[in-house]
Amino acid sequence: MELARNNLGSETSPYLVQHRDNPVHWQPWSTEVLAKAKELNKPILLSVGYAACHWCHVMAHESFEDEGIAALMNDLFINIKLDREERPDLDALYQNALALLGQQGGWPLTMFLTPDGEPFWGGTYFPKEARYGRPGFGDVLKTVAKIYTEKPDDVRHNVSQISNALIKMNSAAVGAVPSLEMIDRCGHGCLQIMDGENGGTSGAPKFPQPSLLSYIWRTGVRTDDDGLKRIVKHSLNRMCQGGIYDHLGGGFARYAVDDQWLVPHFEKMLYDNAQLIDLLCDVWRVDPNPLYAKRVEETIGWILREMRIPGGAFTASLDADSEGVEGKFYVWSEDEIDQILGADADLFKKFYDVSKGGNWEGHNILNRTASGLELTDAATEEKLAELRAKLLTERAKRIRPGWDDKALTDWNAMTIAAFAEAAMTFHRADWLDYAKLAYGFVINTLMKGDRFLHSYRDGRVQHAGMLEDYAHMIRAALRLYECFGEDAYLNEAIRWSAAVETLFADAKGGYFQSASDASDLVVRQKPFMDNAVPSGNAIMAQNLAKLYALTGDAQYRDQAEITLAAFGGRISEQFPNMPGLMMAAEMLQNPVQIVLIAKERSQTYLDMRRAIFGAYLPNRAITILSDGDPLPDGHPAQGKTAIDGKETAYICQGPVCSAPVTGVEELTEMLADLPATAA
Repeated sequence: MELARNNLGSETSPYLVQHRDNPVHWQPWSTEVLAKAKELNKPILLSVGYAACHWCHVMAHESFEDEGIAALMNDLFINIKLDREERPDLDALYQNALALLGQQGGWPLTMFLTPDGEPFWGGTYFPKEARYGRPGFGDVLKTVAKIYTEKPDDVRHNVSQISNALIKMNSAAVGAVPSLEMIDRCGHGCLQIMDGENGGTSGAPKFPQPSLLSYIWRTGVRTDDDGLKRIVKHSLNRMCQGGIYDHLGGGFARYAVDDQWLVPHFEKMLYDNAQLIDLLCDVWRVDPNPLYAKRVEETIGWILREMRIPGGAFTASLDADSEGVEGKFYVWSEDEIDQILGADADLFKKFYDVSKGGNWEGHNILNRTASGLELTDAATEEKLAELRAKLLTERAKRIRPGWDDKALTDWNAMTIAAFAEAAMTFHRADWLDYAKLAYGFVINTLMKGDRFLHSYRDGRVQHAGMLEDYAHMIRAALRLYECFGEDAYLNEAIRWSAAVETLFADAKGGYFQSASDASDLVVRQKPFMDNAVPSGNAIMAQNLAKLYALTGDAQYRDQAEITLAAFGGRISEQFPNMPGLMMAAEMLQNPVQIVLIAKERSQTYLDMRRAIFGAYLPNRAITILSDGDPLPDGHPAQGKTAIDGKETAYICQGPVCSAPVTGVEELTEMLADLPATAA
């Protein structure tokens, strides 16, 4: 590979393609480039970002498009551009390295590596000239290169310290599997980090954090704690009515920069919206607020309208910027609203916080926080919907934000699962069809042999699948199995779980993010803390707990316990960052196993299935059988049959199953009366 030029032109990542015309001699991450760096004995400048990242664009315009800065970079370093969404394992590795240097992580991530790929110093965004308390990028380049050349012992010391600390992060912190009592205590403990006034976690910026809110909600419902339930509903209300939500097009932005949920960082990511759909479905089952149903419908509508590619897969993100300006696509002036809506403008402005001076940098971010956190009367809502449609039509004429149209296996799987959950919650068979279509795309396009690949774009599939790809596809398969009772989904989940044990399992417990044959990482990471997305270990532990409940196979229980115990020693201090593992521990100890036996897919069967999915049962394990089909030996309902050929349900907790239920009303009442410990 010729390194004396920019080699990003043949890449598929929209983020990498954005930089193909930079005067920097960017290289994609590859073993060939790493080998060339070793041959030339030149340090590596690694720049990590993603297509929707605002500050990545800023640094690119200031520095990477500048001939002088580019000349310095080309002279002093081997320069590698990495899309963090294509290689989250590498991103996680170097983000952790930056944290060990005592710096806050984020994107763009700027790391300096030895030719072997070992990190020795770094930062995030650097301005071209010194400002914001940050040194100028040109000075940084010269200083780092000088240190690398003249102080090799200092570099080696840093490398050794960081490497040892990265390895230590994977070391065992073994403890007990969290008991239900501890799960409850930690769930209540999360309340101390929440913002009682504005919702979400205290302070700014505010991220949605669906995994944390889901854990708090489960604890609140199971223990009947109104304080926990209130903070989750209040957080959702503020998000659903705040500026973080796109009131015209649907969908949530990645986070709010303020503590009021008013000012979004305008990028919209698929994974946030998939998780929020799931959470809204969960909360709606207990508190059927029409606001939650509306936001689910609108968010799914946005995904189907703007985030799909031919074949049915879901794409990654929409940019924060359009025409080089953050948020320009989404904000409005009062004059624009008046001109478009005419006599109806005053009504709209009243509900959506529109004024002459605006609510953000002279512009208006549409939000309904001030006008109330609940929907108003039906007639007014219908009128507001008409006005929003007019504005959406006008907005569509603007220059759109950049679209990252790659399809990622794990993010697709999260969305498949969310669509299936929403379909069953709100009785939308069409959403279930979209989920099945995307599932088919992933297994037909993003698998090579028995292994997942991570990324698809423009007809090309690349990058080895990581733990999250397998874990989320197992979760999606199990959810579809619960919806349909088709053995193919369960068999695929079982097969992929076996692959996870082969490729990712650590003999000391837990799972590495990268497969055992990954050859381009200085350290394989073992993630256990939930961030914007839940950790791969958390999702895998949840899958194993559900597989045990569905199959009765003790190997899944053992694997789940080993995984939970591997991180058990960290729980007392880090439980707010580990909600996914806590929910896995709850599922393992407290499943609700439901069997529905039906000779044919009759209306009664459909109504009984609807009743099951209408109940809030986060620890459910649903098996749908035809009359005469056997249950596995380890299942508590093993040997039970349909009564008089009727559609029959059994509800099991622990080793005890209910009497057979053959009526919809009886089933609905029994599900509603389950003890709080089973919620």
